[in-house]
Amino acid sequence: GGVKKAMEFFSLFTSNFVHYFKELWLTLLLGFFLSGIFYQFFPTEKVQQYLGQKGFKSILFASIIGAFLPVCCIGTLPIALTLRRKQASLGAVMAFLVATPATSITALFVCWKLLGLAFTILTFFGAILMGIVVGIICDGINSKPEAHVHEKSCCHHEEEEPIGKTYQEKFQRSLVYAFITLPKKIGVEIIFGMALSSFILSFQPIQQFIKGYLSGLIGYAVIIIFGLVTYVCSTGDVPIAHALVKAGMSQGHALCYLLVGPVTSYSTILVIHKEFGKHVLVVYLFSIVSISFLFGILTDLYLHQVI
Repeated sequence: GGVKKAMEFFSLFTSNFVHYFKELWLTLLLGFFLSGIFYQFFPTEKVQQYLGQKGFKSILFASIIGAFLPVCCIGTLPIALTLRRKQASLGAVMAFLVATPATSITALFVCWKLLGLAFTILTFFGAILMGIVVGIICDGINSKPEAHVHEKSCCHHEEEEPIGKTYQEKFQRSLVYAFITLPKKIGVEIIFGMALSSFILSFQPIQQFIKGYLSGLIGYAVIIIFGLVTYVCSTGDVPIAHALVKAGMSQGHALCYLLVGPVTSYSTILVIHKEFGKHVLVVYLFSIVSISFLFGILTDLYLHQVI
């Protein structure tokens, strides 16, 4: 009996994993391609140039551009610390740190494919709103006066992708970034996300537990804790959110997870505490948890009304 059940589980797991792969391979390719174009034609130097300004405009810009940039949670750290060292406002830096890992072009395409347009729009604006709120609050906080970039920090391995000079060079480099560099950076996490999603959909006890115990506010508490203690990139998180919905959680729970999970890696938390101080870290975490919870509740109300 045990061997038969194991074989049935493995068969179902493989079937679910192949289904995710078939569903997402073209979407991922398109997302990678557009990310490469965006990265080459709107390079980090330009981001730093615009974010060096003071005031609300830089916070808004940091949040919107961050939502499109194909940079993971770890990859945002050296950029953010460089911005701060170049006297960018704390608000703009923190808005960038929130919105950039929360989602990306590739993640939005995958989200659209698996969870629909309305859900994707809510995710996109949720990420931007989180960035704006954190930025505005942090602009009013006196953080440590100087952010120091350490050569041997957790971010030292992130290298800036070279930017081409002519349009032909930029296009060629965008293809290299899209289909070689970016898959190397987040490919394993995307595969892990699909594997974990397939496991959730294949393992009946998990689905029974979700349906029986993780509805309503308890579900939000669990999903926020799950998002805080685990880290998967924004694209890899989308199949997991989809699997949670399929297993019985609400779309609000899934949205809450998508907003919390990619933004709260241990590296980010440690670096924010060290470079900007405890008060900024508290604002960062409290704002993310509060806004993700609020957006989750609003998503449940809105989608239930529409349906």
